[in-house]
Amino acid sequence: MNPETTPGAPRSSCAPSRGRDGQGAALGGLRPPRSIDVPGIGHKAPIPLGARVGPLLCSSAISGKDPATGGLAPTPAGQVDQAFANLRALLAAGGATLEDVARLTVTLADDGLRDEVNRHWLACFPDPADRPARHIGVQPLGHGMAVQLECIAWVAPR
Repeated sequence: MNPETTPGAPRSSCAPSRGRDGQGAALGGLRPPRSIDVPGIGHKAPIPLGARVGPLLCSSAISGKDPATGGLAPTPAGQVDQAFANLRALLAAGGATLEDVARLTVTLADDGLRDEVNRHWLACFPDPADRPARHIGVQPLGHGMAVQLECIAWVAPR
């Protein structure tokens, strides 16, 4: 007995919804994969680097990990540089660009990196009338990380 297809059967609280027709979301029952990963910069945990549902793209924490080595850039400033490069890579993998970003959340291990973040911020979003929302928080980060980025983007449906 499959609780996903048997009327009245209990469903797991984590089971994916397949809609009334049991075939998935819009697009005639076919939904593109939700998870977005970029080789070399993903997580060790079983979570994707990002997810896209329709026009909404959300990232998990994006670090300053070098995709060529799989390790963090050696300096805090280098991690900020790499994190912004990784942000662009995730957006591209999800069919988006920096122009689609609606919010950017930045977590820093050291508030002294704020100038490095602002340097990238101004390069990515030079027009003050055309910038996403942004928040910077400062707190300890694990595993030698100096920075984490998280974004929400709105892009045209696939």
